[in-house]
Formats: sequence, C-alpha cells, structure tokens
Amino acid sequence: MIADMKVEDIVGEYQEANLQLYGSIKRKVFYTQIETPYPDGKLIVSTTNPEGIITHANRSFVEMSGYLEEELIGAPHSILRHPDMPAAAFKDLWDTIQRGEKWQGYVKNLRKDGGFYWVKATVIPNIRGGKLVAYTSVRRKPSRTKVEECIKLYPTLF
Repeated sequence: MIADMKVEDIVGEYQEANLQLYGSIKRKVFYTQIETPYPDGKLIVSTTNPEGIITHANRSFVEMSGYLEEELIGAPHSILRHPDMPAAAFKDLWDTIQRGEKWQGYVKNLRKDGGFYWVKATVIPNIRGGKLVAYTSVRRKPSRTKVEECIKLYPTLF
C-alpha cells in the first residue's frame, strides 16, 4: 500500500492534490515548484515486479527521489507520480509494456520533499522462459527542449 505524503517532509511552499493511481490506488500528495536538475552522466535504474512494485533501486534513483532505499523497495513505482503527469501517459506506458514492448517517454517525477525532476524514461519488460517476470526502467537526463515541449503538451492530455 502507498501512504499519503507527509507535510513535514515538504520543503517550501506547496500545493495539495489527490491522485488516482494505477490499480485503483488513491494517494494525497504535496508538491512544490522546486525542480531538482538531473545530474549529467547519471542513469537512474529500477526494477519492478509485474504489478509495478519496486524490487530494485540504484543509488541514483535513491538520491534523485529523496526517499531512502528501504522506503522505495516494496512501494509501487507510482510513489513518484507527479500531479502534472497526465493519466494518458501512464495508460500508454502500461498498455505498451503489457504487450511485451519497450516504452519510452518523458516523465515529471515527484520527490519525497515535494519537488520534482524530469527524466527520459525507457521501460523494458523482462521475459524469462516466455514469461514476464519484471520490468526494468532506465532514466536519463532529458533535453531541455523536450521538457519544454512536455510542459506545454501535458496539460492538454488530461
């Protein structure tokens, strides 16, 4: 189960939103307008089970998310869902990877402190012996041009 965010974890002035996440999960989040720039030369890598529960988080993921590793492991990947992200983007992601295909897109992720960071994400289904066993997500630094395009496009997709 995913817990609501805690006001005491938030840095700066914040807004509140109630999100309807994948799998009928509801979560209250607090978010700010504080962006954490994606560091050059880093890859964020995580693995989830087929239901989207995080089973592995690399050091870059832990650092960028602001969560402790033990808070991420066992949590739904949607713990990072920012309210500015249109549900259509995640529907497309799930539809694509559940067909066994690779998905790529630009995602605005929510940090534990209420801030955010942008990524260029690639999600790959892990198939073993013809069976889906996990998903691996690799995130890279996005181009600022693409981020600016998404900032304009995403509000039209809700």
